[in-house]
Amino acid sequence: MNDRLAAEVELLWDDFHRTVNMTSEELRTWLLTEASGETAMPADPGMDLPELGRHVVRILGKRKVDLTSDDVTTMRQVVEYVQERLEKQPEEGASNDEWRRDLMTVGHDPLRPDSTSML
Repeated sequence: MNDRLAAEVELLWDDFHRTVNMTSEELRTWLLTEASGETAMPADPGMDLPELGRHVVRILGKRKVDLTSDDVTTMRQVVEYVQERLEKQPEEGASNDEWRRDLMTVGHDPLRPDSTSML
């Protein structure tokens, strides 16, 4: 992108970082663990990890001015995905393991205290 970001991208950046409440290292570790079948051993970094989650890890390591148009698209997808999933929260909430895992794959842990402030 360029040194001066559009106001929309500035807002999206803030929304994305509020939505993704896991650090890049936490998300990377989570994705590797999920890909390895939750074994205690580290997974092979070349394993087939979810592309969206990998892209989120890369974005978390960037500065705003270094965003690409693909990054902006991914950020928008992640914010929308998490908002939709939170709005359709299962009756048992975060104790629904599948629902929580889906959210964590894109960097949102619904067990974190700030996770429901997005609704």
